[in-house]
This record gives sequence, structure tokens and C-alpha cells, in this order.
Amino acid sequence: MANRLADEKSPYLLQHANNPVDWYPWGEEAFDKAQKEDKPVFLSVGYSTCHWCHVMERESFEDEELAGLLNKYFVSIKVDREERPDVDHIYMTVCQAMTGSGGWPLTIIMTPAKKPFFAGTYFPKRSHYGRPGLMEILEEVHRQWISGREEILKAGEHIADAVGRQFHGDKAGKPDRDTLDRGYLTLKKSFDPEYGGFGGAPKFPTPHNMAFLLRHWKRTGDGEALAMVEKTLRSMHRGGIYDHLGYGFARYSVDRKWLVPHFEKMLYDNALLAMLYLEVHQATGGEGYARVAGEIFTYVLRDMTSPEGGFYSAEDADSEGVEGKFYVWTTEEIINILGEETGRLFCLWYDVTEKGNFEGHSILNGIHRDKKALSPGMAPEEWEKKLAEARQKVFAAREKRIHPHKDDKILTSWNGLMIAALARGFSILNEKSYLDAATRAAEFILTRLRREDGRLLARYRDGEAAYPAYIDDYAFLVWAMIELYQADQRPSWLKLALELQEEQNRLFWDGQHGGYFFYGSDGEELLARPKEIYDGATPSGNSVSALNLLRLARLGAKNEYSLMAETLFESFSGNVKQYPAGHCHLLMALDYAMSPGREVVVVSGRDSGDVRKELTEIRRLFTPDTVFMFRLPGREYRELEQIAPHISGMSPLDDKTTFYICQNFACGRPLDDIGEVQRVLQS
Repeated sequence: MANRLADEKSPYLLQHANNPVDWYPWGEEAFDKAQKEDKPVFLSVGYSTCHWCHVMERESFEDEELAGLLNKYFVSIKVDREERPDVDHIYMTVCQAMTGSGGWPLTIIMTPAKKPFFAGTYFPKRSHYGRPGLMEILEEVHRQWISGREEILKAGEHIADAVGRQFHGDKAGKPDRDTLDRGYLTLKKSFDPEYGGFGGAPKFPTPHNMAFLLRHWKRTGDGEALAMVEKTLRSMHRGGIYDHLGYGFARYSVDRKWLVPHFEKMLYDNALLAMLYLEVHQATGGEGYARVAGEIFTYVLRDMTSPEGGFYSAEDADSEGVEGKFYVWTTEEIINILGEETGRLFCLWYDVTEKGNFEGHSILNGIHRDKKALSPGMAPEEWEKKLAEARQKVFAAREKRIHPHKDDKILTSWNGLMIAALARGFSILNEKSYLDAATRAAEFILTRLRREDGRLLARYRDGEAAYPAYIDDYAFLVWAMIELYQADQRPSWLKLALELQEEQNRLFWDGQHGGYFFYGSDGEELLARPKEIYDGATPSGNSVSALNLLRLARLGAKNEYSLMAETLFESFSGNVKQYPAGHCHLLMALDYAMSPGREVVVVSGRDSGDVRKELTEIRRLFTPDTVFMFRLPGREYRELEQIAPHISGMSPLDDKTTFYICQNFACGRPLDDIGEVQRVLQS
């Protein structure tokens, strides 16, 4: 019999709709019941593609005995962390404060007043390998709730107070160039010279760390910073973390070689990695980096795009209840598909062996490919063609397998990242389908996930948009609007960016201490109102906002935006100075603020020809401190002069496309030669 979760839209909550546990969604009904019946609240937070969430469900939440204990002595709540990142963020902070670590599934036990007194992550049903069992934990909590209530309530109050204090930010003067240099040195110290990446296993891509290193290289000329990025990107692409058949990157690698991934694929990872590979293509001219970015987009447009145009959230690691089953191979399977000769060569190229490299099967990879010989006498072009045909056949065979679960909810925040990536892809690679997909997704978000009063919403699924948007939703969507304006020159995107930024400032800005709160002033009041600056799997909303504010200021917006960015830097300066490498997207914003910066105003004339073609030539350069403005024919562009009146006096030379390059509040002489524009931008 289904429980209350059957009426929800979240794929994660629906996965638990037939558990014997009497689950409630997060809401006052559950807390009122706990208060009325004098029971503690058992909170379980996860997401639909979380492997250990599935394990805990199978072991505990589908178990009648354990469900009976929960139903008798607790009120149980399930939360999808991707729908309610505010709830997740607060109680994950509780878990980290109480236990020193965190992760999902997140397990919290709290009072009916939402004050937590127990925290952890995954627990087996019974004690196992030194890890306490959930049955024993629940029985002990029940005993203490009956006999030691006063201590529990006191602990809950103490934890709530401590967590509330933790979210204020830490001021310690203004971050400076020394902060940037220390961030670089920390990353350099943890770099793995053999396989790339930072630290040991497990290894996460963390694209913003490498994007910061690229900017350090650009600013200082330190070739070692660029070398670390290139080594990492090449190693990741060769590793099993990359899907060599269907494309796209998995969440992380469980080993330092990037061989064995945690097989789930997340939209945000692939958006951020696509942007990173594009930037390294700009910085080096390496076509391989552009190819990887293009393959990521192929994967997203093929497998992760809804009929309405929005992008889905994730694909699971498991299929048929087995982690990685969809992705791994045996030599026999490959030879059956490709035949003996081609099959053997394919296995050699992609490290498919009789022994296997993952539980008796093989994950396709090219980690040690340099040591392997190709078929004698085969030209590289011939081999590449043969390999592409073989990959297509193996991919077609894989498509017949049972696919992993796809989390098909559409999140404003993660869609913002993918829209930004696709718009950037069009700007650099001039592939129109990327701009078309970015535009369609943006229009979907702005129509289906925005209320009539302009307020953004966070999640769309099955025809329903819900939950007032959080800081990440606003910040990432503003980023997307800026990238769309840079890509297709339509002033409407810039106007939308400014409109959304104003709304974000009104709802989230902390007028007393600076920085942005995680949820809006109109949101549900929780245990605390956090502000996040740490750049984790995704950059924080505050870090992205700092760079957005600075870019918008250079695009002609209020000077107040630059001052807000400066205040934001100061509000979190203590956090950043203490651990610069944990705030790399904010360091990118700081680098941008400290650079002289350039605004390139593009003015078209009657003989301009294809402005976009000329722009593509310029955008092949890596100039992260440069923004483009456009004075083109048409009423819409004349309206832009209200935002940036200084461009109204800029005219074309001899009716040709003309470029005005402005720096430090002064503009140079007009240029109509693309080669000269490129030289100035590279200087």
C-alpha cells in the first residue's frame, strides 16, 4: 500500500512511495503530528541517483521490522535534497558539526521543534563492521526520549544555536593577491603529477579549481598552472570516469587513476566540465579539448533534454540493482558485437580483458594506451575511422540494455549552468544547435519556472513548478543570461540578467553583513538562514554572484554592483583566507575584480557582413577578463543605450564592423581589423 509520498512529484520521494515506512514529505503536517503525539522526528535526506540511498532503502526502509519501529515511535520525513537544498544544507551542516563528516543518505533525528540531536549518514539495519545498526540506534533514541528527555532537548538547543552562529560569514579584511597566490600554492601542493587531479582517492573533477588555475596562468604566465590543468583533463578523458561510448562524465572516481567511477552522471558536472574543456581549447588551441566539450553536448542533447526543452538532472549509477552494470563489458561481449579481429583491437584499445578491471568486467578506458601497439600497417586516419565505427556498434548494443534510472526533474539552477555552457559552446565553436538548445531551455525556464510576479521557482516535473527558488537558482540563471547575451548579442538577455539580479538582491541580500542568504526573505523559516560561500560540487551562489555582479557592472549596469561585489568579498574574507583552495570560483571573481578588465563594444556598419563570424575569430582567444557589448542596427539595440549610454556615440569606421576596446574607464581608438583586435586583446 502506498504512503503519502505517492502524491509527490520528486522521483526520489516516489521511489519510497511503497515503503512500509509511514513517510511524510517535509511540511507542517508531519511536525504537527510529532508535536501532538510527542514523538521525535526521523529525517532521511537523499536523491534519486544516490547509490547508498538505494542500499539503505533495500536494507532498512523496505524492511517490515524496522518500518514497524519507525512507525511506532517516530514521525518519519523524506526529503529530496535537490528539491529542498535549504533543508539539506542546514541539516548537513548539523551532521558535519556533530560527526566531522557528511554525505548521503543523510540521517537526522530531531525534536518536533526541528532541533536536531542525532546525525549520521548511511546505517545498515543491524550493526555491521563496526558501524552501528539503525535498529539499535532507534531503540536507544526511543529509550532516551522516554527517560532522558531533558538532556536531548538541551542538546538540540545547543546544536541549533551553534549551527545558527556558523552561517554568519567571517570577516578578516579584504582578500588580496596574496589570497590568490595561496590558493594556487595549495592546489599545486596537492596535485597528482602521475594522473592529474588533486589529492588522493576518491577524486572529484571540481572544474572551478582548474578554471581558477587557468586564470592564474593567464595573469602570471606560470606555465605549471596550465600544465596541471591539461594533465588532469587528458587523464580524466582517458579514464573510466568518462563514458567513451555515450559521452559525458560520471560524478567522481573511487581511485586516483580516474579508472573506476561512481557511475552516476550529473547535469551540473557535465555543464561545468564542458565550459572548462572549452576554455582550455581557447587557451591552448588543442582541438581535442573542443571535441570533448562537443561530445558532452551530444550526450546532453541526446539523453538529458526534455521534450519541452529543459534539461534533466541526473542518471543513476545502478541498473537492475547493480552499480555500473549498464557501462561494463567482457571480451566475449565485444567480440560477439565486432567480430574477432576488430573486437580484439577494440579490447586492446579500451583495456577490456578476460580478468576485467571492475568486479570481473571491464570499464572502457585508455589510461595506459600509450604502451599499446595498434594493428601493424594501419594508418592513424584509417584506425580512427575503424574505431569510430566500432564504438557506434558497441554503443548501439548498449542501448538495448536496461538503462539506469533517469531523474527527470528540471532544476532551475542546474539548467542555468547547462544553458551557460551551451551558449559558451556556440560562442567558441560556432555550432548553431548549441545556441538553439540554450535559447529553448532558457525560454522554458522563464515561462514555466517563473511566476507572474517574476519570482523564480526551483523545480519542474510532470507539469508542476514548485518551491521558491534559492540563491543558486538566481545566480546560475543570471550567469546563463550573461552568456546568452555574449553569444547572440540580443539585448533582451542582458535586460533579463539585470532584472533577475535586482530580484535576487531584493530577496537574498544581507543588508547588515553583506553576501546572499541561501533562501529568500519570502521562504520558509528554518532552523537557521544560512549563507554559503564554499565552492563544492558546484560553485556557491555567492561566488557565482560575485562574478555576475562584476561582469554586469562592466556591461553598463549600476556601479553599485561593483560595490556589492566588494562587500561580498569582505563578508567572507575570513573563510576565504583560511582555505583559499576551497573557494576557487570566488577567487576567479577576485581575479576578475583585480584585473584591468576590458569591454569590447562591437559596432556594425552597412558593410559589416557576418559580425558573428568575426566574433568567433576573436572568441577563440582565452580572455576571461573581457566582456562584449553590441551596438547593432534595430530598435532593440537602441534600447540598450539606456543601460550603457556611453556606447551611443560609438560609430563604425567606413561602414565596417568596428571594435572599441575599453579599459580602466577609457576607450582606445576604433579598430576595424580583426588581426589587430586579436593582438590588442592578447597583449
